[in-house]
Amino acid sequence: MTSSTNAAAEHKPFISDSQNIPELTILPIIMGVILGIVFGASSLYLALKVGMTVSASIPVAVLSITLFRGISKAFGLRPATILENNIVQTTGSAGESIAFGVAVTMPALLILGYNMEISRIMLVAILGGLLGVLMMIPLRWALIVKGHKELIYPEGTACADVLIVGEKGGTSAATVFTGFGLGLLYKFFNVGLKLWNDVPEKTLSWYKGSYFSTEVSPELLGVGYIIGPRISMIMLGGGILSSFVLIPAIVLFGGGLTTPLYPATKLISEMSVHEIWRSYVLYIGAGAVAAGGIISLIQSMPTIAGSFVAGMASLKKSGVNTIKAARRTEHDLSMKVVVGGSALLVLGIWMAPALKMNLLGALLILVFGFLFVTVSSRITGEIGSSSNPISGMTVATLLLTCLIFVLIGWVGVDYRVTALSIAAIVCIAASNGGTTSQDLKTGYLVGATPRNQQLALLVGALTSAVVIGYTLLLLNDASTIYAKRSYPELTFNPSELGPKENVGGPEGQTDKNEYHVLQLTEPRGPATAGKYLVDDTGHISYLVDPGINGVLKTRDNGTPVPKYEAPKARLMSLIIDGILTQKLPWSLVLLGVFISIVLELCGIASLPFAVGVYLPLSSSTPIFFGGMIRWLVEKTTKKKKSAEEAESSPGVLLSSGLIAGGSISGIGVAILSIKEDWGAWLDISQKFKDISSSDCTSYAAFALMAIFVFAVGKEWVLKPKTR
Repeated sequence: MTSSTNAAAEHKPFISDSQNIPELTILPIIMGVILGIVFGASSLYLALKVGMTVSASIPVAVLSITLFRGISKAFGLRPATILENNIVQTTGSAGESIAFGVAVTMPALLILGYNMEISRIMLVAILGGLLGVLMMIPLRWALIVKGHKELIYPEGTACADVLIVGEKGGTSAATVFTGFGLGLLYKFFNVGLKLWNDVPEKTLSWYKGSYFSTEVSPELLGVGYIIGPRISMIMLGGGILSSFVLIPAIVLFGGGLTTPLYPATKLISEMSVHEIWRSYVLYIGAGAVAAGGIISLIQSMPTIAGSFVAGMASLKKSGVNTIKAARRTEHDLSMKVVVGGSALLVLGIWMAPALKMNLLGALLILVFGFLFVTVSSRITGEIGSSSNPISGMTVATLLLTCLIFVLIGWVGVDYRVTALSIAAIVCIAASNGGTTSQDLKTGYLVGATPRNQQLALLVGALTSAVVIGYTLLLLNDASTIYAKRSYPELTFNPSELGPKENVGGPEGQTDKNEYHVLQLTEPRGPATAGKYLVDDTGHISYLVDPGINGVLKTRDNGTPVPKYEAPKARLMSLIIDGILTQKLPWSLVLLGVFISIVLELCGIASLPFAVGVYLPLSSSTPIFFGGMIRWLVEKTTKKKKSAEEAESSPGVLLSSGLIAGGSISGIGVAILSIKEDWGAWLDISQKFKDISSSDCTSYAAFALMAIFVFAVGKEWVLKPKTR
């Protein structure tokens, strides 16, 4: 313990051990839970659209400082301490990491032809979230204390700087609030009132198959600003390959075919560019994303192996910090809680009927979970959360699990849910393990009590996990279309049908009949895998086209409906189907694989490029513009900021607000659109037809927002004040 004790002794936190100030009190926990739910919901929305999230710790910390300051002035209460503000950001940060894990995995159920049951989603989110926190606790002494000088934890260090500056009197919360308000109003005017088209698009008649489009959304502009110019440019490069190379090539070489080309069921000459993208380019992009994730994981293997070995060695030397700590800043939750809690969670995973888990699956979760929580916690300390290859770890877990299933003969559709549940829990645990380590680093720097932070993290993970499940279902249900279908050649037996239910959504206003539910986990004739409603004669009456990864973009009356691509979830479903049922168009997938390999040989990061290929061009374009704005801000600013300062710069804080505001507004509009008359009442586009129908209005609104982001980034407006 000598070296560890010396490492702790050298460190001087902002609040010393001898200072006993309020920390784990009720109001910070409540505020952290609320902010965690808000940012968790916005992160889920973002992950469903583009497969990524951004760290919520810094904006939550900034909001906490200002909200507490306002409450203390309004009600004559004492000001919040820095440790209470730290509890708020600790509790609130869990929502973002759990949202990412849920969005990356659980929508794959819909793609595989199953229902997304709330019990399954909630169990996966709760078990994975709590497991990630508990498995990180024994590593705190080794990674945070002993590795203090070696492991930077960039987001955690930046968050500590924000808390310390706020304690001294400075704050940038006005910037976050402004971004939140701007994103909220912009999105409401755009997709709620429909004052301008949210995805203006232009096909090029002189270059068949090509098109340009951009989603003029505040959240994607904010993402681009935060991730910076290089990654955003690489993503746009993937989108250009998809829209200006692959689709035109398919049209050029396949336009003269007289029979459909697998896996499509229509002639290429009769397909729109979006149908071609979904039928062919989607698989190419999925292959590229899978290869990019595996390559990034392989590139990280030396770091992963070194991290695991170093973590275990430090853990052994430090004795898991079992010595009774005399100092407040050394108090962790006891190992009885960690071991007992982990054992109960694994038992719950095994016994829960909704997960369709077996003993082998529970043991795989325990092994992969501890491995990747350890790796995620250490890699986060070295390169930060944004560069942490969680997707690659999830892909590796899924691949290894599926291969183990194949070796023991567990193949076919019956084992798909089990394999996905294993990957989902491990993904959420690894994601939350990285977030937990960032939070504990922040606490170590400001002088927090680890035990209090760990309790706050467990509360934040539990509450966010419960709400995220309902948010996911809400977004899916709000955009689900009940489309009339008739396949006279198909007749289903009563044994194949489930209980009866009514037609949902606006379509249910005109059809009050009850139908049997049919869950097709494999295509049958012209009917693809998915959910259907079947009449009493055994014939299909409706296709229930989901909001997440659904095909239909408009209702029968022509009303547009937002759909969520869920790119990472599509990838998980392809891996499961490809290994357990061998039903993938492997030629298309391999095209994507070799695209990623070529990029890596050229020295270009293949994963962001592959995501650009996989996503529609409309998603990559606004991200590119956000990255270019940040490039302009940094290029025209003489004083260069450090990495920690850049994490909490005005432009980044405004962008965090834009993401949260735009996402929450999108969720709110989705709730209102569940009832058709509410959506029709909001839609005022016909009153301003000339303005709302012009793409110029869309570009003008987006340009004004972009100019404002640039002005804030340059600190021409909303300049941070200190006192």
